[in-house]
Amino acid sequence: MRPGDQLPAERELAQQFGVSRTAVREAVRVLNEKGLVEAYSGRGTFVTNGTSQAIRQSLDLMTRIGQQEGARHLAELREILEPGIAAIAALRAQASDLAALREAVEVMDRSRDDADAFIEGDLDFHLALAEAAGNPIILSLIDSIVGLLREQRLRTYFVGGGPERGQYHHKRILEAVEQHDAARARETMQAHMQQVREDAKAPREP
Repeated sequence: MRPGDQLPAERELAQQFGVSRTAVREAVRVLNEKGLVEAYSGRGTFVTNGTSQAIRQSLDLMTRIGQQEGARHLAELREILEPGIAAIAALRAQASDLAALREAVEVMDRSRDDADAFIEGDLDFHLALAEAAGNPIILSLIDSIVGLLREQRLRTYFVGGGPERGQYHHKRILEAVEQHDAARARETMQAHMQQVREDAKAPREP
């Protein structure tokens, strides 16, 4: 496929390769993380021209130059971006966006003792918010830092009570978006970002 080509629908791919839709969704997620495809809410998934991958590699490098300083920079970036994204998502979220957010929350509820599954649900939640905002530049920015977000979440997952605190905030954000309350969505995301910052400083459980 060439840059700009649209991937077939999830159901079509599942039938073509004889696999479940869950397997297709996971494969597309990996392609997305590698910067090979980009998903746009309401439009579909498209082959990229490599720009997102270049952005991701640049951000990864900048963050890893100094781990501690890089983590602080990531936290600051999220505090700037994500409350605004949540507010826009609250105004623009469609039924499909709300379904994706609810599914991510349910995955996290089922995976309190499974770090990998919980973290993937967490990432899906924040990506779903970016998709709900309906702005491809926002989605590209959040997608470009998914790898960094995974590392950050892996650290905070093992802080005592970290997953429970995270879920408390996720559910408040979801409720605000469901009610299309932009101001409340912004406030609840700000509280979540503060929780993430505090958990990142806390010692991990042995």
